Amino acid sequence: MLKIESPTTLFFRSNTTCNALLRELQNIWVDIGESDAEKDRMLMELERECLEIYRRKVDEAANSKAKLHQSIVSIEAEIASLMAVLGVLNIHSPIKAEKGSKSLKEKLAAVTPLVEDLRLQKDERMKQFVDIKTQIEKMSGEISGYNDQLNKAMLGSLTLDEQDLTLRKLNEYQTHLRSLQKEKSDRLNKVLDYVNEVHTLCGVLGEDFGQTVSEVHPSLHRTDHEQSTNISDTTLDGLQHMIQKLKTERGVRFQKLKDVVGSLFELWNLMDTPQDERVKFARVSLVVRSSDSDITEPNVLSTETIEQVSAEVDCFNKLKSSRMKELVMKRRSELENLCKLAHMEPDTSTSLEKSTALIDSGLVDPSELLANIELHINQIKEEAHSRKEIIDRIDRWLSACEEENWLEEYNQDETRYSAGRGGHVNLKHAERARITVNRIPSMVDNLIKKTLIWEDETQKSFLYDGVRLVSILEDYKLTRKQQEEEKKRYRDQKKMQDLLLKRRESIYGSKPSPRRSSSVKKPNGYNGDASVPPTPRRNSAGATNTDIVTPRSYSSHRQNGYFKEVRKLSTAPLNFVAIPKEDSGSTYTSVYGSEPDSPLYN
Repeated sequence: MLKIESPTTLFFRSNTTCNALLRELQNIWVDIGESDAEKDRMLMELERECLEIYRRKVDEAANSKAKLHQSIVSIEAEIASLMAVLGVLNIHSPIKAEKGSKSLKEKLAAVTPLVEDLRLQKDERMKQFVDIKTQIEKMSGEISGYNDQLNKAMLGSLTLDEQDLTLRKLNEYQTHLRSLQKEKSDRLNKVLDYVNEVHTLCGVLGEDFGQTVSEVHPSLHRTDHEQSTNISDTTLDGLQHMIQKLKTERGVRFQKLKDVVGSLFELWNLMDTPQDERVKFARVSLVVRSSDSDITEPNVLSTETIEQVSAEVDCFNKLKSSRMKELVMKRRSELENLCKLAHMEPDTSTSLEKSTALIDSGLVDPSELLANIELHINQIKEEAHSRKEIIDRIDRWLSACEEENWLEEYNQDETRYSAGRGGHVNLKHAERARITVNRIPSMVDNLIKKTLIWEDETQKSFLYDGVRLVSILEDYKLTRKQQEEEKKRYRDQKKMQDLLLKRRESIYGSKPSPRRSSSVKKPNGYNGDASVPPTPRRNSAGATNTDIVTPRSYSSHRQNGYFKEVRKLSTAPLNFVAIPKEDSGSTYTSVYGSEPDSPLYN
């Protein structure tokens, strides 16, 4: 290993060498015979050359020292600058720690790693700033739609300054970046919500979703993933406008479909369309019952669906025109049946004959005529509902009248008290019939009161088969009163006849012979048994009317052409018997109404 000597040792060694060489030079000069002057000149020249060499070496050493010192100063300045740029406040400096104890090269070697570390920190920090700034510029461009003016406004004071790479500045960039990321996320969610709503509306309306959103911005329906979704204000406004446009179109189509389906429902009901033919439109039938904002089913409001329903309506309209006459006749028959059940008179302006003539002549639209008949049907139904209570009372009254007729026939039956089969049933029936018949006057009075109340409430007369019910009931009461008076006169006449018989028997002392009795003219209905009343019969068309008039008799006579004649009630005496003058003392007797079990017994 080479041993490094000290400068002092080197100095003595150099002097010894120089002295030896000088002595050798002087010996050479002696041998040569150089003069002293020449020797002095050459020694002076040798000394000068040595000084120049020493001076050059000193200068080189001084320059090297200055350069080292300048390098150290520059590095220290760079360290200070890097610390200021990076915002480093406290750092261990090897130069200040051992100032004056190290050579320049040692100092330079000590600070070089520090400056290199700071340079690396600066490069890393610069990369962070550049990366964040790139993201900020990209997001600002996406939000602003790459509008230069808006982009500059959003970037604001975020200009990258290489002399300020502190953590504080980096935090500002990161804060701004997070703010833009949040705004981008919010805008992206809003865009996705709008796009989903547009997708739903396009599905309902049957529109092309891709073409619709591409009108707003092509990135909203991209096929590649390289182009990011545009989230600018222009895109958001465009989506809102598109949604409003689609909602308006949805409302228009919904109302159109609702009107068309309403017409279809009317035609279905009008044409009595079977349920299996209505099934194919069940989907739109359910849709129109909800609001347009609740519709989410695809293609339900498409133009194709509306055209299908419209085509069905057109088809039914053509079919309706061909079947309208048949429908008018059918509805008119229904109207007449309702009127018959309700004992009301149908409107004569839409009678079958007139309706047929009007349709054939083309003077009236069949649909208007049908609507008029439908209106009358509804009116009849409403009035029939208000008449129901009175009609029910009329039915009970008529039922009581039928019981009265049965009881009259029963009282004329000679074998009613026999012990034959079913006799006890008829006896019970007769007892119930007597109770019912006794209630007829009160039933008639209550029916008149109810009818008058109904007429006061409705401000019109209660007609029963075209005749005012109150008039029918008053006629019935009058006729019944006349019958009661005739029955009373008949009972008085019978008593007089019985008295004459008794006087004759007291005078002659015997009863009339069978031959005399058989010569008496028997009245109508007399069966030869004094205990059975004759059966009242209805007079012929030319005879005096003695029947009790009821609404059914009014209806039957009216239908047979005798309505006017039946209304003219006769007040003539009832012709139950006809006794000749020459047979005034006849043995004819009748106990009609005189039996205790008779409903007319007083």
